[in-house]
Amino acid sequence: MTPFIAEIIGTAILILLGGGVVANVVLNKTIGNNSGWIVITTGWALAVYVAVVIAGPYSGAHINPAVTVAVAIAGKFPWADVPMYILGQMIGAMIGATLVWVMYKNHFDATDDADGKKAVFCTAPAIRNTFSNFFSEMLGTFVLLFTIFFFTDANISDSGTVIGLGSLGALPVAFLVWSIGLSLGGTTGYAINPARDLGPRIMHAILPIKNKAKSDWSYAWIPVLAPIVGGALAALLMLVLL
Repeated sequence: MTPFIAEIIGTAILILLGGGVVANVVLNKTIGNNSGWIVITTGWALAVYVAVVIAGPYSGAHINPAVTVAVAIAGKFPWADVPMYILGQMIGAMIGATLVWVMYKNHFDATDDADGKKAVFCTAPAIRNTFSNFFSEMLGTFVLLFTIFFFTDANISDSGTVIGLGSLGALPVAFLVWSIGLSLGGTTGYAINPARDLGPRIMHAILPIKNKAKSDWSYAWIPVLAPIVGGALAALLMLVLL
């Protein structure tokens, strides 16, 4: 499997399982309806675990443009490969979001809450404040990347591939994302991944979802730019420390 295909598949699985747990919680007449934030954060953490297990051996399982850019800034990934990785991540995110909609279509149709249906695809702030929302996404992604750089079992080679990142190596990443969601996710929904938010948001705008809300493009730049900034700051700090 090529790294490009691995990033597509890994990100698609991430969004299928991550968006799927949100759909299971917020949409009407699902078995998991109203099961709450713990279920959502746990589902997203396990989605990351599964995605990393699948893509890790082939691409390093970046599955996040903020990771790709941060590793490149750290000098551990070639800048020439950054566009290919991000393109794969975006394609995968759009595929995953579409699969969630297909699987839960009956429940989308049975749900009147337009904002709840949008939440299956993309994030939104609990309190809309540009500075605070940007800072929340930036800080969450900073914690994500800063911690990843410290994982001793994830030795990043000069090609950017994570060596030996199997099922056990993926566990720390899953726990990290779970911790971020539980502790820092209450303000903006912790996108901490531009592809995770933008790809599904595009599909929310395109798909024929019954009685859907607007896709909130005035907010969409924050979960794209803030994670890139947070990841870049983590990489720069690691360069200083190491």
